[in-house]
Amino acid sequence: MKTDRNTNSDGITLTRRDALRVGLYGAAGLMLPSWLGLKLLPASAPAEAAAAIPAPKAKAVIQIWMWGGPSHLDTFDPKPDAGKDYTGPFDKPIATNVDGIQIGQMLPLLAKQADKLAIIRSMTHGINGHETASYVTQTGRMPGGRDVFPSVGAVVSLKKGYDAGYKGLVPPYIVVTAPQGRFSEAGFLGLRYKPFATGGDPNKTPFAVEGIVTPGISPQRQQNRRQLLHALDTFGRRMKGNRLIDKADADEREAYEMILGDAGKVFDLSQEDPALRDQYGRRSFGQACLLARRLVQRGVPYVTINYKGWDTHKQHFPAMRQKLPELDVGMSALLQDLSDHGLLDSTIVWWGGEFGRTPKVKWDAPWNGGRGHHGKVFSTVVAGGGFQGGQVIGASDARGVEVKDRPVYPWDLIASMYELLGIDPDGTLPHPQGKIVRLTPSAVDGVKSGGRLREIM
Repeated sequence: MKTDRNTNSDGITLTRRDALRVGLYGAAGLMLPSWLGLKLLPASAPAEAAAAIPAPKAKAVIQIWMWGGPSHLDTFDPKPDAGKDYTGPFDKPIATNVDGIQIGQMLPLLAKQADKLAIIRSMTHGINGHETASYVTQTGRMPGGRDVFPSVGAVVSLKKGYDAGYKGLVPPYIVVTAPQGRFSEAGFLGLRYKPFATGGDPNKTPFAVEGIVTPGISPQRQQNRRQLLHALDTFGRRMKGNRLIDKADADEREAYEMILGDAGKVFDLSQEDPALRDQYGRRSFGQACLLARRLVQRGVPYVTINYKGWDTHKQHFPAMRQKLPELDVGMSALLQDLSDHGLLDSTIVWWGGEFGRTPKVKWDAPWNGGRGHHGKVFSTVVAGGGFQGGQVIGASDARGVEVKDRPVYPWDLIASMYELLGIDPDGTLPHPQGKIVRLTPSAVDGVKSGGRLREIM
């Protein structure tokens, strides 16, 4: 069978991004692909035929992944009349800049951005386990069966990345800073579509991006190492014109373009105005939001900010007094900055976690005011990229325990985002066994559906 993938004699396939991730582009390993007889996949491949769907409104997605699951009552679905056993100390929701919409009292800056937000208060899947809930919210597929389906980021990397003519040296699917870790994001699509995780801390200088910035090694020292490598590589100089050697030389140039050239400078937040960095908040999350804006501005189609710290079984409210202001500052600055740069209309911002948290607070020991996992109903927020702001979709009941109106399932939201990105939700994915697999499930697959989010598209 004909394939556009190049492999070595042992059938090993490697992309430039794969090589970067496993360290093949370190100073001592820049020539390793040639020594192993590996051929690196090109940075682009022929684009697939365009699906017969509306012209895309969005070019990119910034996913703010609330690792652990945020409380809907404390954020975008407050229930002030439910009583202290549900609200805890957060019993005074605040008005937003959209009449009739209130959000949690710890989010005053986002309240001023409500005209940019669409709040979905009726997300549901009924799953209370981290791994399975993460899987369903990020793939749009219920767990079970033999196939591991790809996440939205992997699908966008496929449909908007290398296979669609993406030519950037920065990979098309970035996670800041650590992998999500709940499941394999690429699923059956394979290693090529896994995200590149930056590692490091964007609030530190330098931001030590894995494989690109080495702490304690100056750019001049990197350049000196490269010169030493060339001086020692007498074999490579004698073999100029050899296909594998020339290919390795080209890959080395691209690797050093990331390390020392303009391509890698997208990760250098010191190039931004210090006042703007202050607006985002001088914390890891805020600076990750600024990096996400820089990446989509450079043309990266999918960025996930893996924002940990929301699995608050114990002492929930002290944790929220720290985390919610941090969220408020960083996310509000991101929305405003995207708007100021003319990027919000073409960038979907997707906020949410794997589920919500139990509306009723667990006051007794050992929880001491904690909230558990709650998949019956929770909130998700979307903005930009064709989604209309200043809207609320669906509702939970008086205490935030069940869906009251307009259930929205993960696959409904994901299909809506795909459509706005110009990706046919009813199209198919390449499967290693040749199965016909649709991007999103339907009633034929035995799932319930509330339909795509036409109210806000």
